[in-house]
Amino acid sequence: MFVRLFRWLRRHPRLVDLLWALPILGTSLSVIGTYTHPNIMYQRPVAWYAYLAIVSAMCVPMIWRRRWPRAVFAFISCVAFVQWAFNAQVGPADLNLFVMLYTVAAECAFLWSIAAAAIVELGAVLAVWRWWVDQDAGQKWSTLIPFTIFAGAMWVWGLYVSTRRKYTAELEERAKRLERERDAHMQVAAAGERARIAREMHDVIAHSVSVMVVQADGASYMVDIDPARARRAMETIGATGRQALTEMRRMLGVLREGDDAGPYAPQPGIEQLTELVGQIRTAGLPVDLTVEGVPSELPTALQLTVYRIVQEALTNTRKHAGPAATAEVNLYYGDDAVEIRIRDDGRGAAAPDDGRGHGLVGMSERAALYGGSVRTGPRPGGGYEVSARLPVTEPRAETSAA
Repeated sequence: MFVRLFRWLRRHPRLVDLLWALPILGTSLSVIGTYTHPNIMYQRPVAWYAYLAIVSAMCVPMIWRRRWPRAVFAFISCVAFVQWAFNAQVGPADLNLFVMLYTVAAECAFLWSIAAAAIVELGAVLAVWRWWVDQDAGQKWSTLIPFTIFAGAMWVWGLYVSTRRKYTAELEERAKRLERERDAHMQVAAAGERARIAREMHDVIAHSVSVMVVQADGASYMVDIDPARARRAMETIGATGRQALTEMRRMLGVLREGDDAGPYAPQPGIEQLTELVGQIRTAGLPVDLTVEGVPSELPTALQLTVYRIVQEALTNTRKHAGPAATAEVNLYYGDDAVEIRIRDDGRGAAAPDDGRGHGLVGMSERAALYGGSVRTGPRPGGGYEVSARLPVTEPRAETSAA
């Protein structure tokens, strides 16, 4: 309950200031008789309307003390000076001068707070030396010191509140900045994930569509000559399309939340290279696969990289090498790296390039993730070659952990 009341009061600061000004105004009016009749000391009485004007001038502007702290402090200081100039009695409303000193210290810059403290201290000195004229210098100082201590306490309190507010504002700004940085990191991570999925989609679609186009062309050519071969080509098209859909569903599944479609097929690896080469042969490109060295257990992600590099290279060979080209894939297991070499005897440097493909870039990016490299280019005797080297010793632990 008190917390909600405090929050409500913080949302209505002018009402809080009004609640402060009203008791001071009421207290000043309740003792009006004391200040409008002769009394002790050297202060002279004032008329009731003059006293009422002084009290009102000191209390009413307090409603806007937070909105215009310097203007309200200057106005009340001028009223206090007029009160001192006419030798009018000091009353409860003069307490607002110290309140405004606190407000200036809390709401304004440090130099403004020093100026306000100097003005209040000057007013205290003038008041003591005028209204305590019958006292000696020592008694005047003993009278001035409490005023100075009280004014200094209000000034320090205002500085503390100002420092606390700035510290809180800095913490809030830091929290917002960290939140923005977190969102930025999430966006970068999402962009990286989208780029990875885009590479995967490119590899799947480019390979599968190329196979389906070649088989469709062959089926349309053989449908009247050899219906059996045309039927086998159509079956290959269907199998390739289903495989492409399966891989696309698996990759797009990471973008769904709460998907109950069940587990997807595992990622392809080195063991699936034989099936890949078989598909390429069925599509009309003679391919030979040779494996050298002692096969070792490789991380799944690294096997996927090997598979995608071979798939992309053979897809490019089928698209650009020409109708009479042949290809060979060599996989070598070394002590510290796996080397892949894909060669063909097609057009090589004379092959057309529309500049729209992302396969070579995707292969380089995949290899770079494991500290490897990819070299591509035409062969001196004709044809094209893709050579990749993927370290497996040091990155293996990091890859498994990932």
